[in-house]
Amino acid sequence: MCHRVEITGADAVLEVGEDQSILDAALRANAWIPHSCTQGTCGTCKLKVLSGSVDHGDSPEYTLTATERAGGLALACMAKPCSDLVVEPTGAVDDGVPHHPLRDFVGEVIELSDIAAGTRRLVVELDEEMTFNAGQYCELLVPGAAVGRQYSMANPPSERRCLEFHVKLSPGGLATEGWIFGSLSVGDRIDLRGPLGQFHIVHPQSEPAILVGGGTGLAPLKSIVRHALDNDLVPEMFLYHGGRRQEDLYDVEFFTDLAARHDHFHYRPALSEETWTGATGLVTDVVLADFSSCKGLSAFLCGPPAMIEAAVKSLKRRRMAPRRIFREEFTVAAVAAR
Repeated sequence: MCHRVEITGADAVLEVGEDQSILDAALRANAWIPHSCTQGTCGTCKLKVLSGSVDHGDSPEYTLTATERAGGLALACMAKPCSDLVVEPTGAVDDGVPHHPLRDFVGEVIELSDIAAGTRRLVVELDEEMTFNAGQYCELLVPGAAVGRQYSMANPPSERRCLEFHVKLSPGGLATEGWIFGSLSVGDRIDLRGPLGQFHIVHPQSEPAILVGGGTGLAPLKSIVRHALDNDLVPEMFLYHGGRRQEDLYDVEFFTDLAARHDHFHYRPALSEETWTGATGLVTDVVLADFSSCKGLSAFLCGPPAMIEAAVKSLKRRRMAPRRIFREEFTVAAVAAR
């Protein structure tokens, strides 16, 4: 059974299955609803239900309070229609960015290699091309579990058939210890869906950019850096990658070589728990030490919430405009872990 869902502002009318989220149906129809985590943890996809009723599913209370529910708000990524609906997203549905419809894909694992402590590179060759924006992510479906886990593409959008993911081992994790670090092998076929997310770079910008990644937060930044260099989108880029010890760093030679070939790209790895020949300290402190002012610059941040919070505070302290700080947090959902 399907319900008719009208999205005001997007001029879209959808047919949404009773077991399908509003966000999933909208993105598959290329009707844009702002979103980030797709797990109910960030609240980016909140919308106002103007008529009809929804099943809120497992929407967490900390993201969607009882008062908000009573006021007609819902999370598009969690809500399923109980009747025909008219809804209105709370965020802008036309942000001037090209959007790509959400689709299901199947691919073959062509690389599965250990690249750092508890970190693997997973490369999947798709049966058909995926179009996406640099910085977006996919959801990999765990076999036999009816759940998915989200990983950012590390390759640029010009590489549409082979997707590169960086995966950190989570002890006891269904997708990592139980699959990607366990039974998964080169040659296996996997199911995934994408693209998702609104962390990206698309248009040329006049200001230099600081990019800060914690752990596997490097993945979307690698995509952004490669895409920006290939298309001359940013006049100067400063990439910072934070880890605890040298064993946590990866792709060092790749970025060192990239910096040697591009005068306007700079690479600065930092270690917080080991003294070495490079920068030592929290990666956000290293950024503070390198920039006396960040006025007129932009930033792309990806990593755990604590790192993102510290980076935002540091950049604001150096007078970077908040609207020029773009972020992607690795969050943990009440139902599905990132």
